[in-house]
Amino acid sequence: MGLFTKDIKTMDDLFLHVMQDVYYAENQIVKNLPSMIEKSTSPQLAEGLKSHLAETKTHVKRLEQAFQLYGKKAEGVDCPAIDGIIDEADDVGGEIADKKVLDAAIVASAQAVEHYEITRYGTLIAWAQQLGRNDMATLFKQTLAEEKAADQKLTTLAEGAINLRAAS
Repeated sequence: MGLFTKDIKTMDDLFLHVMQDVYYAENQIVKNLPSMIEKSTSPQLAEGLKSHLAETKTHVKRLEQAFQLYGKKAEGVDCPAIDGIIDEADDVGGEIADKKVLDAAIVASAQAVEHYEITRYGTLIAWAQQLGRNDMATLFKQTLAEEKAADQKLTTLAEGAINLRAAS
């Protein structure tokens, strides 16, 4: 089902679709983060990505809880946006021989993922509140706070050393 298809008729349909979209995205991130961790040469970056992998697994469980609260089966729908971000990260990472530059590219790719997730969770919070589902909004707020914190940690790593090493 595409985002704007005849299958989406109500706000509830749209809300469910975006939950399925982000569920797919979180599962793809769990699947692909280990590769980014393996390619990282900065110990701080690798550790940060490992920590976020554990958080992402929690995000999947939290989404499963939200689906349960909504009375729906936890399942994903293809998300071309996250697939594109991940594909681009793989393409760029495969083209960089200088490991210091590769670390900078990994940070940039990880932040692209974080920014996508931040937009999705922000939307889900607003819609959950509109639909009277503050129980679900509370779950999404927890995840949004963690996504924003992960993005800030990546910014700190990049500005603290990774970008400087890559540029020298």
